[in-house]
Amino acid sequence: MADPFDIRMRFTSLLRQLNASVTSSTKTAQYALKHKDFSDDLHSCILEQLEKSNMNSRANIMYFIEHFLDLAKREGYHEYMKMMQRDIIRVVDAVAPEDGSGAANVKVLKKFLHALQNKTFLDAEAVSQIEEVLRERDTATHDALMSSPPNGEADDESIGTHMAMSRTMAPALAHRKSFVAPNLEKKQIEQRIEEDRERHKRERENIWAIPQQENAEMDKLWEETSSLGEDDERMGMEEYQEWRSQVEAKCNHQQEAKGANGKHP
Repeated sequence: MADPFDIRMRFTSLLRQLNASVTSSTKTAQYALKHKDFSDDLHSCILEQLEKSNMNSRANIMYFIEHFLDLAKREGYHEYMKMMQRDIIRVVDAVAPEDGSGAANVKVLKKFLHALQNKTFLDAEAVSQIEEVLRERDTATHDALMSSPPNGEADDESIGTHMAMSRTMAPALAHRKSFVAPNLEKKQIEQRIEEDRERHKRERENIWAIPQQENAEMDKLWEETSSLGEDDERMGMEEYQEWRSQVEAKCNHQQEAKGANGKHP
């Protein structure tokens, strides 16, 4: 029988090595599903690493959770989903703490919550309530940052830039008890920008993905097609009349050619 301590240590190591690649998430998820008899212990590992890790690692674990729940649902194992629903508040507090130390994660956390809602892992009411709390945290952090702007202009729409701003302004905000500036190194900021670029690339690729089910492509085209209006009917009729006139002209030409050929001996 497998040693629970060894399984826990191995899974913790996999969580720490997570990055933006699908391969790392799949490998970690498959390990957890393989040892689902220890689901409670492995679930606690996820929460612990979320609370202990730096901001980049928290984001990686958060994206892993979505991928993990997809695989668990596919395998028909719902225990992990139930535990994640139960502890979603702990996940939110770890990824984007109230003290502002995870401010750069708020935007991606909202996308993560909506993804779980769309996949029915979370209900809409729960997501709405969590979003309200995140909105307050994001506003408080933004006010703290804007109250002492750094030299030069910055665009806080970019997560990497937001992280850079927090790093630059750490001394100016150190006196604020309500705001804890994350201790970010340049390498961490560059790593986060690169990982987000990889995730965005994968998201754009997934837009064109068609589910592997019967009539999936037809259903996708049907949903994306706009409703038929008067302009569409008029254009359709014009195209039909043009096609009909071309067919009639061709038929007349062929009849004339046959007639001409019949006159020759």
